[in-house]
Amino acid sequence: MFITNDGQKLLIDRPFRHNGMSFPRNWLRLTSPDTRAAHGITEVPSTPSSNYNQKFFWSPNNPKDHTQLVENWVSKVKTTAGSMLAQTDWMIVRSSDPSSGKVVPVEVTAARQLIRDKSDEKEAAILATETTEELAAYVTSTVFTNWQEQEEQLQDDMGTMSADISFDTGTTSAGISFDMGTTSAGIV
Repeated sequence: MFITNDGQKLLIDRPFRHNGMSFPRNWLRLTSPDTRAAHGITEVPSTPSSNYNQKFFWSPNNPKDHTQLVENWVSKVKTTAGSMLAQTDWMIVRSSDPSSGKVVPVEVTAARQLIRDKSDEKEAAILATETTEELAAYVTSTVFTNWQEQEEQLQDDMGTMSADISFDTGTTSAGISFDMGTTSAGIV
């Protein structure tokens, strides 16, 4: 954060006026500390109280409504799981058509079950939180953001099959890849 000698707080990439002069939005970013000091502008570290996650807090020590946040995050988990499952929905539909003669590969049904299991785990963990702080800690952890299942679990379930399942919770993209020796299936 930057501050002028008269106490005005300045934001990066915002134009500002100081001592009767106008400065363009990129001036703070492009000038040296010596030049800023010559104009009476210094950089000060942000105070810890000004650093808070706005997804969960209105201001420092002012959490948003926990019940509403839980509802929103459960909805996000369901949406993410639905997006992942949508990638293979066509296989399920095709297999239900008697004229297709196609069966859903076992690795696809296993991957779909893993997605549903992960979704259920995440929803239960969100619902188990009692405070906004606890919810924020969980949904910002790698436990929440990780939709991958450990290879060992799949190997236990499917024999020697190895799997790599990766999903980006920020988008609706999914990639599933299986290698079963001479038989392989990939869904992207």
